[in-house]
Amino acid sequence: MSEEKKGFFSRLVSGLAKTRANIAAGIDSIFSGYSAIDDDFYEEIEEILIMGDIGINATNAILEDLKQKVKEQKIKEPSACKELLINSIREQMRVGEVAYRFEQEKSVVLVIGVNGVGKTTSVGKLAGKLKDQGKKVILAAADTFRAAAGEQLTEWANRAGVDIIGGCEGADPASVVYDAVCAAKARHADVLLCDTAGRLHNKKNLMEELRKINRIIDREYPEAFRETLVVLDGTTGQNALEQARQFKEVCDITGIILTKLDGTAKGGIAVAIQSELGIPVKYIGVGESIEDLQKFDADEFVNALFHQES
Repeated sequence: MSEEKKGFFSRLVSGLAKTRANIAAGIDSIFSGYSAIDDDFYEEIEEILIMGDIGINATNAILEDLKQKVKEQKIKEPSACKELLINSIREQMRVGEVAYRFEQEKSVVLVIGVNGVGKTTSVGKLAGKLKDQGKKVILAAADTFRAAAGEQLTEWANRAGVDIIGGCEGADPASVVYDAVCAAKARHADVLLCDTAGRLHNKKNLMEELRKINRIIDREYPEAFRETLVVLDGTTGQNALEQARQFKEVCDITGIILTKLDGTAKGGIAVAIQSELGIPVKYIGVGESIEDLQKFDADEFVNALFHQES
């Protein structure tokens, strides 16, 4: 494991401390407290997983998988199930190969999310990461509804040393994206990152706005690879899952950025999102600094959750 990876893993371990106390500690007590594998034993596991925000679907799938393995391997001791349970959780988080194609080719990345989830910050951090990889990045400040969004993004752009195309407050987001696409082409940018508004309370407007933005990109920049990431706040648990569902109705989501996992006991939501929606969590945030936004790795997440060295 590289130093950077190691550093993030230990931050992940401490960032998931509350979730671990919520899920892993409960599971440990079951494995030491039960002498037989019976309905009560499974029910108790089910309750802990659901309370840990792993979600109903994922929990059912994990339990089915666990029961099958217990049967196949003729396991009688509850303590022998722990590894199997951890592996079942891991299985539920795999959504196939998670691709980051937008890093390899000319691309436009739309980042959507409701106010307060850490969207603008995530866009800024992502810009910094891509810049560190030697990419030429342009930011589009297309969230023109929130007064401070443009200023906040400008601050991140300066910090990351990338160009920003901004609209003034109240400007038409699609026209900001149009200007940004023109700039991206003229300056031969590798990645155009667009910070867009996500107002779910009036989905119709949001749909219209995203449609307009997508039309412009399709028309003006057809050769660009497209990525649409939704930012969700990990501290909101099931609410984040509901938001992801609603965004999925509005647009073609290719991945999730899950923020604020360090401040919550609801980190199990990462399992629920992958399992229930089949949308990969591509990045997770476990803190304020730019290094605290990292690519999501299911194995690492589960290892950190159960504090196993990978």
